[in-house]
Amino acid sequence: MNEELRGIPGRILGLAQAALTQANHHAVFLDPGNEHWPLMSVLNTAHAGELFLKAIIATEHPLLIFKDLVTLEDKSADELDLQRLLARGRTHDFEKLPQVLWATTGLRIPNPDCYERLRQARNAIQHFCPPDVRDLSALSLEFIYTIIDPLIAGHFGIYAIEHHEDHNVSYDYVVACLLRRELRFSIPQDFAVTEIDLNEEIGGASAEYRTWFREALTSIDKANLLKT
Repeated sequence: MNEELRGIPGRILGLAQAALTQANHHAVFLDPGNEHWPLMSVLNTAHAGELFLKAIIATEHPLLIFKDLVTLEDKSADELDLQRLLARGRTHDFEKLPQVLWATTGLRIPNPDCYERLRQARNAIQHFCPPDVRDLSALSLEFIYTIIDPLIAGHFGIYAIEHHEDHNVSYDYVVACLLRRELRFSIPQDFAVTEIDLNEEIGGASAEYRTWFREALTSIDKANLLKT
């Protein structure tokens, strides 16, 4: 195999992280004049999800993300190269990626119902008009933190909360949003916040969610961040 093809997973992963950064930002933050951000969050979330799934699949073999390999044969070339893939290769569609992921890795998509709801919303926004979904930001965040986050934390050691576009602060406001919405998220070992009060943000959460969060912090020796 052409050595350049071995770098495909890394190339995909870099772009996926960029898409996740925009998806998180557009789903969490909303300023006057940026009322379109929830719509963009759906597109960016789907883009990030597609790329992360392809990156996971490509770590098994870089060519598994392509659905038309037999059409790429070039009898005048000694081997298949990256430029030919970029010019003529067709990767699996977003709709089919859960099946491809399972077939190549044995993994099932977490929360397949959310995957389908976001896929439909993405198609409507991309090709027609906004769907009749009351809270598109909530849909994007559900997809990010029930599907993307557990997959990338397990495979790449990447934490979704660390990807956002507000470079003036850390992930504090992303975390605050997730706590208020009672969304579970992967927590890095060096977890720390300075701009928000975790106890205040989680104050209205259910007992079950508060228990989960305390146990998650305890597992990384950060239980002291919450009041007893």
